[in-house]
Amino acid sequence: MRHVFGGAMAKELKGKFFFIFAATFLFILFLTIRIPRTDTAIPKPLLAPKTCPMSVSDKTITPLEDTQHLLVSAYMDQRVEGFDLRIIGIFKRNAIHPLSCQFCCDTRSSDTTPATITEHSDNFGFPYATTDVMCQLPKKCSATHVRLLTRGDERESSDRIWLPIRNQKGNEEKKMQFDFTVCISNLFAKYNNVLQFAQTLEMYRLLGVGRVVIYNTSCGPELERLLEGYTQEGFVEMVSWPIDKHLVPSTGWLFSQSGGDVHYFGQLATLNECIYRSMERSRYVLLNDIDEIIMPYKYDSLQPMMEMLQQQNQQVGVFLIENHIFPKSPFEDRKNAPLPVWRGVPGFNILQHVFREEVNRNDPHPYKMIVNPRYVEQTSVHTVLRMFGQVYKVPWDVCHIIHSPINVPKPKPLEQLHVDTRLWDFKDKMLPSVKKALERVGLLRS
Repeated sequence: MRHVFGGAMAKELKGKFFFIFAATFLFILFLTIRIPRTDTAIPKPLLAPKTCPMSVSDKTITPLEDTQHLLVSAYMDQRVEGFDLRIIGIFKRNAIHPLSCQFCCDTRSSDTTPATITEHSDNFGFPYATTDVMCQLPKKCSATHVRLLTRGDERESSDRIWLPIRNQKGNEEKKMQFDFTVCISNLFAKYNNVLQFAQTLEMYRLLGVGRVVIYNTSCGPELERLLEGYTQEGFVEMVSWPIDKHLVPSTGWLFSQSGGDVHYFGQLATLNECIYRSMERSRYVLLNDIDEIIMPYKYDSLQPMMEMLQQQNQQVGVFLIENHIFPKSPFEDRKNAPLPVWRGVPGFNILQHVFREEVNRNDPHPYKMIVNPRYVEQTSVHTVLRMFGQVYKVPWDVCHIIHSPINVPKPKPLEQLHVDTRLWDFKDKMLPSVKKALERVGLLRS
């Protein structure tokens, strides 16, 4: 009796569970059909078609179409009233004609605005000169790229190349990445003085430099390996500078003596480009050649020296540093010299250069510079052409340049030289670092 009753109850319960399950399934199916799914029913927003840029230059030298001019780079620069943007270029001086600027504003091309073209005053007689093209932004334009158009081609032209705009507005408050940047312009003719280069780079690191920017047209294979190692660690920034692919560069500084299209492989353009490249990331920029070291003599590094100089000269943005030549000396006669043996490494040892020539202050170009880049508008090699602050000549006993050239045109007799072993104060730290750098790229034989 109990068995029959239990079986009936089990069947009844199974029927109820089946009914509940079926009703629930039908209810969910009904909701699914009637209520649209939110993840597929809402259409994706339509994006505005991107009309610019179609072609963006990734080169450091870009020919300007239908002209004989070259463009280098574009930077936001609102320090000059009435202008927002500066394009650094190398223009043929006798072929400058009106140009217009066109901006890419939020993916749409703007109306053109007239460009103001300013040739730098230092050209040393060469046909091509460093040139600034200044533009004003249209209203309500957040520009990312710019291009120059010749008159008669002010309509939108899809084949015109855009330049990316650097130093975008809004980065003013960004903390400076470096206290000091060295700008080296420029390497050419397969330059391969590896040992001097390594020693100079390590010397600058000891003095507090955070970045060395080098404009490279050509260098030797060993030096290329060395610089690649420094680039990988972030101390050196190599900028390709194929000026010889566009112009006939001069190896000298004066057209009447050396000929060519442009001064010293475009040195003036690279110095200006480096200042604007460093504008938002470096407190100070050192403008000098690779065979020159701007050396503080009353401080162990550049930082405390510049703090003192800036505190005493608060309106100064350009500090002139006197150049002193240290010719190669008859060093083999000094038996106690602190010299390592760098077998198989191309170049010479700057620690041999301990005899200093007296400065000829009648020379019109005895200075190089430490500048606050935000105070500089245009620069030449030995002086700033346009600036917003004042200039100060640093006393030579506070700081001067140790200039160790490969050759000296008119070497002076030993009795007219002064012994200056300032570099030796850093040798115990510098030499191990040089050895490590050379070993890292396989340039130092064991």
